[in-house]
Amino acid sequence: MLTDQPTDFEQPALSSEETFPVAEIKIAAETRTEFGKGAARRIRRADKVPAVLYGHGSDPVHVTLPGHDLMMALKNSNALLTIDLGSDEHLAIPKQIQRDPIKGFIEHADLLIVKRGEKVTVDIPINLVGEAVSDALVVLENSTVAIEAEATHIPQGIDVSVEGLEPGAQIHASDLSLPSGSTLAVDAELLIVNVTNAPTAADVEAELADAEAEAGIEHDAPEGEAAEGAGDAAEGDAAETADAE
Repeated sequence: MLTDQPTDFEQPALSSEETFPVAEIKIAAETRTEFGKGAARRIRRADKVPAVLYGHGSDPVHVTLPGHDLMMALKNSNALLTIDLGSDEHLAIPKQIQRDPIKGFIEHADLLIVKRGEKVTVDIPINLVGEAVSDALVVLENSTVAIEAEATHIPQGIDVSVEGLEPGAQIHASDLSLPSGSTLAVDAELLIVNVTNAPTAADVEAELADAEAEAGIEHDAPEGEAAEGAGDAAEGDAAETADAE
């Protein structure tokens, strides 16, 4: 719902995305029998990733995956993976991916087993399209939204138009045009986009000054002011000397 709009403002249509089957990415896996930190380090040194498959009440399946193949697969938003164990295959989606905080490589992957036709809850990225009016600041309050979708028809993203929006406009989860077969899995009033007045240069300077004051940062006076201050101090010293005499 768009609120606080001028009466002559026409709400732009929020774009809708058709649902297309998600491309299935097959990854050859190996059953993992070694556990612990030492085993995990050995797996990573071989450019592989320790992972676990779970879901549907089955016992967790511990596997190793080729690191490069997994990294490339996860470049796709909400990738649908076919984990090939030779004698068995599992359809899965990434549930939790742990990465090295500095180098960014994948350290471990939790994969959720899914079945064709079943619905799963996933976070979908929000893509802003268009431009608001020139004096407006568009704030993306939530960059993703949780939806329920069929496992083999997970959308890659949801486009939201901010074209021509003015300060005071808001877009909530209930305003999103979801792909066919998908439903919201969050509060309908969740704020997605908030349009405010763009800060002026004076606003930015005042904010910076407040932040520096809180941090205890002090700046040296400009050269002219410093010289003037020194002159005032000298005059004060001379006056004090004269009084003393």
